[in-house]
Amino acid sequence: MSTFAGIRTVIFDAYGTLFRLDSIERACATVLANRAVTAPSAAQFANLWRAKQLEYSVHRSLMGEGHYEDFATITAEALDYALARFAIDLPSADCSALLGAWQTPGADPEAEHVLVALAPLPRAILSNGAPTMLEAAVAAADLGDRLDAILSADEVQVYKPHSRVYALGTARFGCDAREIAFVTGNGWDAAGAAAFGFRVCWINRGNLPEERHGPRPTAVVGSLADVPMVLGH
Repeated sequence: MSTFAGIRTVIFDAYGTLFRLDSIERACATVLANRAVTAPSAAQFANLWRAKQLEYSVHRSLMGEGHYEDFATITAEALDYALARFAIDLPSADCSALLGAWQTPGADPEAEHVLVALAPLPRAILSNGAPTMLEAAVAAADLGDRLDAILSADEVQVYKPHSRVYALGTARFGCDAREIAFVTGNGWDAAGAAAFGFRVCWINRGNLPEERHGPRPTAVVGSLADVPMVLGH
């Protein structure tokens, strides 16, 4: 019997899962290439920006009530840090272009096929992303007709891996946690979702070791395309 037998809903993380982050690095490459001085590589810059984005979301959650800011604001804060770290002074138009890249990150090439293959199960996004960011990304990728809900951590004013964020899924679909398959490309998110009780499919694109601070995922795959088969579809 499949380890995902009996699931009633499939919920996907957004950034790094349904949406690839290659375009963020490409946007960084474009902006940095316009500079006349020595600059970090696009990968170095994008990786620091992403790391600080995630770090600030966790830190603001731990700081408690009154310190929450939406993910768009956190993304801007993280960009400001990365620029300062590498001593880069960008014009506002370039900063706006970089932030705008998060509105249209581009879907994984297999995203639509996978969402179609999983029908008629309800399919949703559950992300730290701000509602406006997620809606723009879904619209740009033309995936709106394939999703039954777009759930944002903004609703509970705290970020994953807090349990209140994952609980948005059980509340929206009237399911127990074990009746939901959660799909993510982020190891830390896989650990958090498993701790909440979801059955987790981790897309380990980089062949990374499993995280040590939470329960193991139910299944590990190498690409988004593998998800329907693992889930029994």
